[in-house]
Amino acid sequence: MRASFSAVALAALVVFGTPSAASAAVIGTASPQPAALAVTETVPDDDGSDGYMPGSPEEPTLAGSFAVGDCVRDVPWINFAVELTDPDSQVTTTAVTLVLSDGTNSVTIPLGQLAGNELSGRVLWPGATVDADGDPTGWPGWEFVDGEWRTTDGNFAWTRGDISAVISVNPEIAVPLSYPPASPVCVTGPRTAQAVAAAGGGSGLAATGGTTAQILPIAALGGVIVVGGAGLLMLRGRRRS
Repeated sequence: MRASFSAVALAALVVFGTPSAASAAVIGTASPQPAALAVTETVPDDDGSDGYMPGSPEEPTLAGSFAVGDCVRDVPWINFAVELTDPDSQVTTTAVTLVLSDGTNSVTIPLGQLAGNELSGRVLWPGATVDADGDPTGWPGWEFVDGEWRTTDGNFAWTRGDISAVISVNPEIAVPLSYPPASPVCVTGPRTAQAVAAAGGGSGLAATGGTTAQILPIAALGGVIVVGGAGLLMLRGRRRS
């Protein structure tokens, strides 16, 4: 029995003692450490960005440009001035156009080429024509038939109504523009009796195209003649007496 007990004790020692030795061997062995990762830190700016702010080009603009209708010697014109602001030289074209539209019809009018980012001048209103001397020979919404002027829905008649206007270079800008109104010194259509009266020229001033500055010297001269004639008559009456 002693021999048997000794055998059992020895077996238990082998069974339970072996794992402990193995555990001691594992614990005593240094485990390999993973390689250190490269870490970079981004410090944000005060505005919350990540520190990288690429420069944004400034958008070009046509601010300050305009177009306006004008009547000169019974001829409708469009006076214009175009100014391009392009600090980063993004605009690659110099051609300038003016686009008129009433929502249904439209017409594109070439204005010219920018020089030093500027352009100014005047162009005839669409449908208007002049002769070699600059005198009017046609107006929008009018036609000459059988020796007389008649109104028509053609010949850009729509441009005399409510229209929009856009100056375009790429960029573009919308500008207010309307057909120039008639006045006693400038009729923006044929000089018919009705047109002259509608322009306020019933006295004949509009028919001649004269201005107040032109009429005043004539009136003053007439007054001098009248006063001088009256003085001579009085002088003759005294002599006779």
